Amino acid sequence: MSYLNFKSQYNPFPKITVSGYSSADLFKGYDKIVNELKYNLREKKVLTIEMYPGVRYEEVMEGIINPLNPTLIINSDDCAMTVKEMNSVLDKYITDDRVFGYMTMHSLKDFFIEEEIFKCREKIAHTDGLVIVYGTGASIIHEGDLLIYADLARWEIQQRYRSNEIGNWRDDNYTEEILRKYKRGYFIEWRMADKLKKQLYNKIDYLLDTNIQNTPKMVTGKAFLDGLNFASTNPFRLVPYFDKGVWGGQWMKEVCNLDQNSENYAWSFDGVPEENSIYLQYGDEFIEVPSINIVFREPKNLLGPNVYARYGAEFPIRFDFLDTMQGGNLSLQVHPITSYIQEQFGMHYTQDESYYMLDTGEDAVVYLGFKEGIDKEEFIEALNKSQADGTPFDDSKYINKIAAKKHDHFLIPAGTIHCSGSNSMVLEISATPYIFTFKLWDWGRVNFDGKPRPIHVNHGKEVLDFDRDTKWVYENLVNHFENITENENVKIEKTGLHGTQAIETKRYTIKNEIIIETQGSVNVLNLIEGKEALVESLDNSFNPLVVHYAETFIVPESCKIYKIKPIDKEEIKIIRAIVKN
Repeated sequence: MSYLNFKSQYNPFPKITVSGYSSADLFKGYDKIVNELKYNLREKKVLTIEMYPGVRYEEVMEGIINPLNPTLIINSDDCAMTVKEMNSVLDKYITDDRVFGYMTMHSLKDFFIEEEIFKCREKIAHTDGLVIVYGTGASIIHEGDLLIYADLARWEIQQRYRSNEIGNWRDDNYTEEILRKYKRGYFIEWRMADKLKKQLYNKIDYLLDTNIQNTPKMVTGKAFLDGLNFASTNPFRLVPYFDKGVWGGQWMKEVCNLDQNSENYAWSFDGVPEENSIYLQYGDEFIEVPSINIVFREPKNLLGPNVYARYGAEFPIRFDFLDTMQGGNLSLQVHPITSYIQEQFGMHYTQDESYYMLDTGEDAVVYLGFKEGIDKEEFIEALNKSQADGTPFDDSKYINKIAAKKHDHFLIPAGTIHCSGSNSMVLEISATPYIFTFKLWDWGRVNFDGKPRPIHVNHGKEVLDFDRDTKWVYENLVNHFENITENENVKIEKTGLHGTQAIETKRYTIKNEIIIETQGSVNVLNLIEGKEALVESLDNSFNPLVVHYAETFIVPESCKIYKIKPIDKEEIKIIRAIVKN
């Protein structure tokens, strides 16, 4: 089955070409990296290699440390608490839940033993010759005369979790289920590692990329930071990733130019800086680093001063894909209201969202809101009974099932029961805290591991809004379009989001070109109709960007004003999200 009447040009591997650099500024392979380090270590004593959790210690040892022939090698793990000691502190954050924990306020330094750090520093002081300190938290022991930061993409960490290659930091839980390993990373170790990383940006001499095994790449700290600055002042794309699921579909295989032999693709993150990565290109070579680095390093350029003041160094808008074409229904679910996510999980805002229908089959539906007069206790009891003994849950008795067609937009403020049905291709536009999905029913399915996917009726019942019934849903959440401008060149429509939500979306139908202002917020956009478009500056203050159908792209607030036009002179449609003033 074909979903397009033209050949897709979707690029799964977009790169950000950093101006002012060439391939000579990137060192590829351990031989070149070691030669570069030897040259710069001639009059230096301590080399520190700070590693993001998940970086392969053994590879760096064999590729860099041993060839440098140091007099003393210190592994930072030797100065850290045991897992048992760490867990005594962290248990309240980890919890017994398979999915949810609490955001830790701890720093990595809290789990290092001062006495052991002192001993290591004494050894370093009394050692003649090269000393190398390496590992997660290495810079806590000694920041080094030369500092390498070995960073790692979040998606690559997940792949290493799944293959049982690694466990969590300081743990040997290699075979523990992925949900629990991911949870510990998300709520604890990534938070602590990111806190340390922010303190080191200005001190990094080299950035090391070890995402591809035995194919390391390294750039100077200046080249790395210049790349982040460049991205924060130019339109760019993130590197998307795609994953299968029990409800997954077939649309993204064709449209996003993916592996046709894959069973399915259920979802994709194409605009989530906390999870996606970026390729920074220097000449003909590039490195891969987490895209959250741009948010941490250049928040005002990227987000805009107002959004930064409101959210801090967090990216508050998320674009992702949910593909159920020839697949199944998503789980019936609800997201927590703000007060609940603050009290229960320590997050200061929640996942208000929406479904924009990129494509649909003839029988596509969205499950949204309750039918009139639903009894809350009866509904919750029916969910619990289904969970307890497998009794089929009668969704048709309780939930609105609304026919969906291409370019419909369904708004889903937190507290609204919802899910996409089969034969839909959803562009989900939402606030960022994506992990907090309370699944209420999963259609009696099990996951690929044979286990039921986690259900959280206990949380869901606390946030479900039963006043969001049929009448309210149609009046407030279904195709709530508002015509703003229409002429021979362009049509601009406000498509949402709901008044309780912090994000505003507009749809632009463009025949020739349109000039758009960033309006004090980072702009996140997707080409929802048409083959390709050109995003360009009015005064050449930033580089142009070509985007193709279904590609998500980001225009930093620092760009202020930009122009979009179709490349082939055929009409295009763009949807844009900003944080409301």
